[in-house]
Amino acid sequence: MKKTLLAAALLAGFAGAASAQSSVTLYGIIDIGIAYQGITGNDTFNSTRFGMNNGIQNGSRFGLRGTEDMGGGNRATFVLENGFDAGNGSLAQGGRLFGRQAWVGIENDAWGYIRAGRQYNFASDYMTPIDPFLAGFGQANMGVSFGAMNTTRYSNMLKYQTPTMSGFKAGVGYSFAPQLDAFYVNNNNTVINGNGNSYNFATTNNTRALTLGASYANGPLTLAASYDQIMPNDSATAAQSSTPKEWILAGMYDFNVVKLSVAYGQTRGGVINGQSFLSGGTNSTVNGGTFGGSAGGVLFADGAGFNSYLVGLTAPIGSNSKVFGSWTMTAPNGNIQDLYSVNNSLGNGAANQNTYSIGYQYDFTKRTNMYAAVSYANSAGFISGVNSTLVLTGVRHQF
Repeated sequence: MKKTLLAAALLAGFAGAASAQSSVTLYGIIDIGIAYQGITGNDTFNSTRFGMNNGIQNGSRFGLRGTEDMGGGNRATFVLENGFDAGNGSLAQGGRLFGRQAWVGIENDAWGYIRAGRQYNFASDYMTPIDPFLAGFGQANMGVSFGAMNTTRYSNMLKYQTPTMSGFKAGVGYSFAPQLDAFYVNNNNTVINGNGNSYNFATTNNTRALTLGASYANGPLTLAASYDQIMPNDSATAAQSSTPKEWILAGMYDFNVVKLSVAYGQTRGGVINGQSFLSGGTNSTVNGGTFGGSAGGVLFADGAGFNSYLVGLTAPIGSNSKVFGSWTMTAPNGNIQDLYSVNNSLGNGAANQNTYSIGYQYDFTKRTNMYAAVSYANSAGFISGVNSTLVLTGVRHQF
């Protein structure tokens, strides 16, 4: 009798552990709407377009998120997240099956987490909550000016983050091959393609990336800092061996009736995934395939630099809606001026790009909302006299 009771208790315990200590969750977002973009300026940039646009507020996606209790306070975790175009059903992120995220890790409330795979850098992790547009809405989002937080992902990365201690957390990540498109500026100020998407046998024949970050969130105050650096591969010539670096400081304070966001950053030695008009041809943000531009690759340009600024506000309107807006400015210097000066179609030197944006969100339910936004950029793509007006509206459903 005692043996029977013991066996029943053990079986019940194992069954409970199997059901309570391991889980896999399917989740996702479908975001689609209508967009208008008008470009005014010289003969090279003077046109309009209007049509359906995917992933305006957030990129459409579906993913699997899993966790398993390993005992001793340790948990095995993973995320496999696919990005897709809801307008035509095609894969995003260059056709990757799980291009948004693909990682596995171990975490513990006492010591934090360590993860390996394709992941966001710390600039994207920590700065996105401070951006009034939450890294969405095309040219309106903070990432167009602060490139390192432009939803930047590094492949082949080891990433560690501390536990949250009294609102503070910090982390470090290193990518052996981030697989971002690479472009180099040679001695003649000509942009040439590199091999940043490859993963070669010799470690130093790959681009590599370092990401650092720290965040503090306690009560109404949120503060964040980040640093990113991309190391060129050894096959690049001496004229192409610059090292793009970017640091960002940002903060947000919630006054209850309004949240105030501010940020300042500096980029030197090239471009990290932002200001994408410079990647591969200098004008893809103004004349590119997506409304309002998109993230670019890495531009290695010795002496190139930017100073970036943000002031933003977010205010609730009742319990189901909010309005938000921002001003960003990207001020180029150094080699960017030279690069524009030698290209007659881009004018004599590069101008400061100022972007003014306002948005609105109404929540039908906790999972479904509609949105609208207007964004105006003067000296778009750093080209004096060229302006970009963007009007967006759509619906986002989360599951």
